[in-house]
Amino acid sequence: MTDHWSIAGIPLVLGGNVFGWTASGDEGRAVLDAFYEAGGRMIDTADVYSSWVPGNKGGESEAIIGKWMALRGNRSRIVVTTKVGSDMGGDRKGLKAGYVAQAVEASLQRLQTDYIDLYLSHWEDPETPLEETLGAYARLVEQGKVRVIGNSNHSAATMASALAISAKHGWPRFENLQTQYNLYDRAGYETELEPFCRQNEIGVTSYFSLAKGFLSGKYRSPADFAKSAARGQGMASYLNARGLAILDALDTVAKEKAATPAQRLRR
Repeated sequence: MTDHWSIAGIPLVLGGNVFGWTASGDEGRAVLDAFYEAGGRMIDTADVYSSWVPGNKGGESEAIIGKWMALRGNRSRIVVTTKVGSDMGGDRKGLKAGYVAQAVEASLQRLQTDYIDLYLSHWEDPETPLEETLGAYARLVEQGKVRVIGNSNHSAATMASALAISAKHGWPRFENLQTQYNLYDRAGYETELEPFCRQNEIGVTSYFSLAKGFLSGKYRSPADFAKSAARGQGMASYLNARGLAILDALDTVAKEKAATPAQRLRR
């Protein structure tokens, strides 16, 4: 899968959180086209995206991605990650086996595909035994509806329990952790999750890699919050001495490299 996971040798994943929110269907497909044309092949979404927008029900992001893949005829060249478990309203939430079986069918339909490359538990579900969820995933892998499983936002202790259960039953195991990680938010990953994932050879993908846009450099004072109705107010937690020092360091490196603060360069 290595070739699908990189742009010019640098692993990158396109997050679909904004599709159906701040990016309409046409805008989302334009972003997907640009990503694909630049060599991008891995796209991340979730069934809950973007249920928080008035009038949405969830699944909007998956639907935009699915329509784009169908229009472009490129499904076999795309690595699709989606997630299950977030509260989508009513009884559509959690990781119970019955619900997972229903949710995956809905995601497959919206994505216009018959398989998901990487299927993640979005959050821990204290009301459902790990064994029940992992058993449900094992059946999905056996049926060919899911290729690889993983999790988002799980603790190292929970992942350790999951690995033990999978080993006991001979089931597919968590192969990926998706977690918040960026130049500002580092401790949560580096202190516990990183050593665990290294020891157990679990792949890691990050979200909020630009700290919700703060690390792009466009938010340098409260007056800048208006630049984004969706994200602006969330910048207050980053706009402090530490955050500004990080921006200064990014500015210095960007100037040296003739790049923008948000641009990732080849080594």
